[in-house]
Amino acid sequence: MNIKKKVAFYTIGCKLNYAETSTIARKLSNSNYELVSFKSIADIYVINTCSVTENAEKDFKYIVRFFMNKNAKAFIIAIGCYAQVNPKEISSLPGVDLVLGREEQFQIIDYLDQVNLSKKNPAKIISKETNSYFSSYSIGGRTRSFLKIQDGCDYKCSYCIIPIARGYSRSDSIENILKNIRSIFQKGVKEIVLTGVNIGDYGKKIYGNHKGRSYTFFDLIQAIDQIKENGRIRLSSIEPNLLKEECIELLSKSRLFMPHFHIPLQSGSNYILGKMQRRYRRELYQEKIQYIRNVIPDAYIGSDIIVGFPGETHGHFLETYHFLNKLEISSIHIFPYSQRPNTKSITIQEKVSLRVQRKRKIILRVLSEQKYRSFCERQIHTKKTVLFEKNSVNHGYLYGYTENYIRTKIDSNPLFINTVQNVLLTKVDQDGVMIAKSII
Repeated sequence: MNIKKKVAFYTIGCKLNYAETSTIARKLSNSNYELVSFKSIADIYVINTCSVTENAEKDFKYIVRFFMNKNAKAFIIAIGCYAQVNPKEISSLPGVDLVLGREEQFQIIDYLDQVNLSKKNPAKIISKETNSYFSSYSIGGRTRSFLKIQDGCDYKCSYCIIPIARGYSRSDSIENILKNIRSIFQKGVKEIVLTGVNIGDYGKKIYGNHKGRSYTFFDLIQAIDQIKENGRIRLSSIEPNLLKEECIELLSKSRLFMPHFHIPLQSGSNYILGKMQRRYRRELYQEKIQYIRNVIPDAYIGSDIIVGFPGETHGHFLETYHFLNKLEISSIHIFPYSQRPNTKSITIQEKVSLRVQRKRKIILRVLSEQKYRSFCERQIHTKKTVLFEKNSVNHGYLYGYTENYIRTKIDSNPLFINTVQNVLLTKVDQDGVMIAKSII
């Protein structure tokens, strides 16, 4: 009798990593492998790594130790961005048996067939420059799926290692994206998040049959908007200079696309934006936010900020704070600057201490909480639709998100799990969660 090897996956990092992990896991489950939870004892552990921050790399090292303690005889494989950027460092870690780069991770079954899983040898590195495109999407529960539409980046932000880890910008074909969307919805998933490294740059080097045409992000969302299936679609992060007014107009009238934007700013100081080699100034960012507010008044708008970038003085930080304070955004994701190898920002001498970074992060976190609560309070007594999530029952409540991304809870009703329900928003609780009641 052929006993299936048990394999578990653990993902560090972004939605794109989750989409790719899920795709690789499906390949293994369709072969002679049994998928189990990463909390279980497995024969093989696969860790999809991230290299965006130093903390992400530390997380990988912790997870390796966690798996070794769970099963000292397990075969541990590293894939993903950290494996692509620094395979030799990863391979030197005790417990790591195989390192696969971004090109190789999708052929994981072939490499597993070539190694002896029961015998510990020095870690084997199989990695080359990444330049292919691999279509991916996540299917976990049945509520939400992450669909990869684009990979890589041609931008050269001075702090970012992603172009090194993922290569140049390249895209899936519109035909394949539409096919995947239909397939995901037909599996019972209610919401799809379109994800990539730089989705607004969609159309660069399209894979598949594109009949010699060049496409843009606007072409893509136009095509998606014609899909007849029922479901929700959200955009992941999109650069402000690539979010065109024609796109905002289309999204404002769409049946499928939700009124939800995540637009990274990174700094409210034009001087720091220049040092970061971002492709816009804060005036353009402000114009985009105002345009969205004019066209879609209740849209959720999230932002990203890096605090403590080299050379960021107290004055530069105050510029950022006051700029954010007057912007009509809904929340702020704050990231302390993390020095990455082979990036230009390393050469900037004026470093900002960790203590100052932490202080600035706390100040912006308070501002973000104030903005989110204010955004939510403006929605009280309005009718919304909420997608209630699987496994979200807690203390008698069922949780989900409105179309404009407000975390919402109602009295638990098992019939509502993985369904979209009409609700009336009534008040915001002390944790910043909207309380609602069902409208039958």
